Amino acid sequence: QVQLVESGGGLVQAGGSLRLSCAASESISKIVVMGWYRQAPGNERELVATISSFTESTYYADSVKGRFTISRDNAKNTLYLQMNSLKPEDTAMYYCAAGWSFIATMKVDYWGQGTQVTVSS
Repeated sequence: QVQLVESGGGLVQAGGSLRLSCAASESISKIVVMGWYRQAPGNERELVATISSFTESTYYADSVKGRFTISRDNAKNTLYLQMNSLKPEDTAMYYCAAGWSFIATMKVDYWGQGTQVTVSS
């Protein structure tokens, strides 16, 4: 059972930046794919970005491509999401996920509890 704990969310003005972190309870080097999802009120949870452990390949949703960067530090067992040029439509609860399969079609085994990101206009 992998425990995932997110941090770094908050309130930011449009155009600003935030960096989310996800600390895992065990080594993430063995986790095939890690990623970030988000869910806004009334919407379904959507995939934001993923990263492969073995190839470091990344995948981004079209809505965040060029603005968000996903990375992982296996030595610290931590996943990151750097979010730049934030827009009000990025407002959501952001969830860290650990799982497998391909980066564009990640299958999730474990979820974090979420961290709220709010972007004001």
